[in-house]
Amino acid sequence: MASTTLDRPPGPIPADLPGRAALHAEGVTKAYRGQQVLHDVTLTVAQGEIFGLLGANGAGKTTAVEIAQGIRSRDGGRVRLLGLDPATDRSRLRHLVGAQLQSSALPDRLRVGEALRLFARLAGDVVDWRTLRDDWSLGHLERRPFAALSGGERQRLFLALALVNQPRIVFLDELTQGLDVAARRETWDHVERVRDAGTTVVLVTHFMDEAERLCDRVGVLHRGRIVATGRPAELVASTGGAVRVGFTVTDPAVLTGIDRVPGVVAVGSSDRRRGWEIACAPTAVVPVVAALAARDLNPDDLTVARPSLEDAFVALTRGEDR
Repeated sequence: MASTTLDRPPGPIPADLPGRAALHAEGVTKAYRGQQVLHDVTLTVAQGEIFGLLGANGAGKTTAVEIAQGIRSRDGGRVRLLGLDPATDRSRLRHLVGAQLQSSALPDRLRVGEALRLFARLAGDVVDWRTLRDDWSLGHLERRPFAALSGGERQRLFLALALVNQPRIVFLDELTQGLDVAARRETWDHVERVRDAGTTVVLVTHFMDEAERLCDRVGVLHRGRIVATGRPAELVASTGGAVRVGFTVTDPAVLTGIDRVPGVVAVGSSDRRRGWEIACAPTAVVPVVAALAARDLNPDDLTVARPSLEDAFVALTRGEDR
């Protein structure tokens, strides 16, 4: 087992990050019963951003954020949360950090209003519980017991409870797990409100569409290792693959020579009946469409499918497997 290193200062913050770091972890390791769960994890979260920690189930995401909060010990490496070590400064961090954990739950009979009052009192009444109730549209649920809440209502309550101490950074672990489409989108709006109010958000998720919608930057954790960090658009551009322009055409011969358009990677038939697909670089989409128009092709079913963060995630994790 690696020795714990607590006395060295954290390494430098990458120069391209806005502001000071809210969280900096360097070389963090963790093993359970001899099985390594985290391998030399290094990442930095800037103040005022939504940072997504992405990974499949079992990648080590929850362990990483629990170590960052001081809930779980680390075997090696160093962590600074708001400039403090969460392993030794938990009492000082208690009033600066908020969290909604993956296993969050409340007693079935506890009413929404009672939960807000209780958590606000435990946090020292930093925030009036009635303000939280109104800010998170919980007024009509005030007398409803926890067991009677829908998934979206529970998540809204958990978000409010995570903010009772006006934290400078909040950790949200699998926030939208099990929610329907409407509830997920409502929850996303609330997370953006938290960030816009000045709180740094660390979002743990395996939903790529969620990360692409919400996160300013992401880190991809695969089998306990950080394999990539950056803005979602940067990861997509570097690893997500080609843009695909699809359409139907009655006479494929008219496409002869379109593969010579700069940026075109491949031209071939698709799975659709009489469907064709042109794979190209993002900058080649307009020239490709112009080349189609020059051939008097104006298909009414033309689609442009750009690579997504999910495509980039698959490419990164498969590459790591190889």
